[in-house]
Amino acid sequence: MRKFKLTVFLAIFVLMLVACSNASNENGETATNGQESNSTEASTVDITDAHGTVTVPVNPKKVISLDSRTFETLADWGIKLVAAPKDVMPADSPYVSDDSVQNIGNHREPNLEIVAAADPELVIIGQRFAGYYDEIKKLVPNAAVIDLNFDVSEEAATPGENLVNGFKDATNSLGKIFDKNEEAEQLVADFDKAIEDAKSAYNGSDTVMGVEVAGGNIGFSAPHFGRVWGPMYDIFGWKPALEIENATSDHKGDEISVEAIAQSNPDWLLVLDRDAAVSSTTDAVPAQDVINNSAALKKVTAISKGQIVYAPNDTYTNESIQTFIEVFENLANTLAK
Repeated sequence: MRKFKLTVFLAIFVLMLVACSNASNENGETATNGQESNSTEASTVDITDAHGTVTVPVNPKKVISLDSRTFETLADWGIKLVAAPKDVMPADSPYVSDDSVQNIGNHREPNLEIVAAADPELVIIGQRFAGYYDEIKKLVPNAAVIDLNFDVSEEAATPGENLVNGFKDATNSLGKIFDKNEEAEQLVADFDKAIEDAKSAYNGSDTVMGVEVAGGNIGFSAPHFGRVWGPMYDIFGWKPALEIENATSDHKGDEISVEAIAQSNPDWLLVLDRDAAVSSTTDAVPAQDVINNSAALKKVTAISKGQIVYAPNDTYTNESIQTFIEVFENLANTLAK
């Protein structure tokens, strides 16, 4: 009888050990699938921006972007924004139509009170809003503020190098922040390939001219200057049809007469339709109509041969890496004909 009781006791003890072991495993699994699983993943990442190194939370929940070079990338990656400058964004951007995204307005008179009230974890600055960097940092002292503006001259670097390296660095930085490294790597690979294809398509001798059309007027876009056509002279080694002293990077182009543009007789004409990207523009005339109806340009080689490349309509407000990939692919396909 005594032996029987001892056997029963040992059996119960073993069952208790097994139960405790299972509970321990379940707890371990729960912890592994919950908070503990994050212990092996970085909760922050260091990003180098225009001002230095910034520690940024990975996958921040409350994000504001003011940089026109990021809108399409963030939208494609499904990143939620709490606020954005809708007045200077493409009309078909999903952020513009999303009522939950507050409208900060434009860069001339931004409603920065929205930035402060949103209590963001991350604010992305660049392009038109770069001048508000210090003010925004004061408004949201607890947020990570990064300035991805790469229109900053670096010693011994050309505008073309700034543009290429800037897009790559900014895209990879966004990939690290939002855990989209593979997507970022693919974008950079597509970007590199588009550049190489466009380089190969240029014959090295044809003259090239970039122009911007706004309000029915044609403005000269100087080689090496500006945010769209100018840096491409460095990237692709284009031969300029016309160069002027004291050129500017003004978004409307330089004050050069259409007659002077015609006299330079470019083999290729590159056109940016600024008004097409701004829905509030009332005096807009499609760039293609302006070019086609210009009597002064009728005999220009680029016009007579139909050697014209138009940037995507939303380029002025959507200067994303996707937009430039599209521009470069278009150049490669058109120049090769």
